[in-house]
Amino acid sequence: MTIAIRPLHPLFAGEVSGLDLRRPVSPADVAAIEAGMDRYAVLVFHDQPIDDEQHLAFTKAFGTPQKGSNFVAKRDSLRLDPVFADPSNLDKQGKLRDRFDATRLGRFGNRLWHTDASFWAQGAKYSLLSARTIPPTGGNTEFADMRAAYDALDAATKAEVEDLACEHSILFSRAQLGFADFTAKELEDNKPVRQRLVRTHPVTGRKSLYLASHIGGIVGWPQPEALAFIRDLIEHATQRQFVYAHTWSVADLVMWDNRQTMHRGRPYDDLTYARDMRRTTIAGDGPTVAQAAA
Repeated sequence: MTIAIRPLHPLFAGEVSGLDLRRPVSPADVAAIEAGMDRYAVLVFHDQPIDDEQHLAFTKAFGTPQKGSNFVAKRDSLRLDPVFADPSNLDKQGKLRDRFDATRLGRFGNRLWHTDASFWAQGAKYSLLSARTIPPTGGNTEFADMRAAYDALDAATKAEVEDLACEHSILFSRAQLGFADFTAKELEDNKPVRQRLVRTHPVTGRKSLYLASHIGGIVGWPQPEALAFIRDLIEHATQRQFVYAHTWSVADLVMWDNRQTMHRGRPYDDLTYARDMRRTTIAGDGPTVAQAAA
């Protein structure tokens, strides 16, 4: 069966049919999906009841998987292989996490607009999120088209942002949620990295804004001015006309390009209902700007 992609939004996001992710994908399938990602930036695959092994195999067809960040979670408390990021509300025993659980609180960062792994120098290319169990309501994921957001900037702002570099760290986004008592190791392991504010897609040549809640400064700018400017850009980039909201069904897999989109998770009753989601991420091609020596 031939792969087909149906648009889900006037600007981006497409629904893929004609593929069973439980089976190995052919080189032609990979090429078609990559072309779809270049065009749509977000692809939705319905009715894909895959297991972790099949999920990982599909991921590896597009590049090298990164480890999941799993901020706050201790290694001995992880319920999934570290190659998976776990945005779920379940502990290692499969039970719901309580209100004051540190890992649960750390995952509230997923509700901020962000780009996966922008706080690592290499960044990320694609992310692939699989829904295993979902709550009856809530828990949608919203995506913002950063290409369209860039295109809609006025000429003066485009000139201003063109050569700017931002400093990204997961500690910046978690500080917005009230985390403050970072350990010396967390501070050492999460030093800010620099990323260009404007990226150019290597295939299409389209420019996009590279934004995230992980941004804590702009190189060469006073921090208050930088943070106010980034907040304005995020408000601009997440206007409703630039956003696709995905309502999850069990066995959905959504794949997105972190170089062209920003995303966030939406609230649900996580103290009552389980939401089992598993994400893999493809490593990016390399730093967008040179990093300072260690």
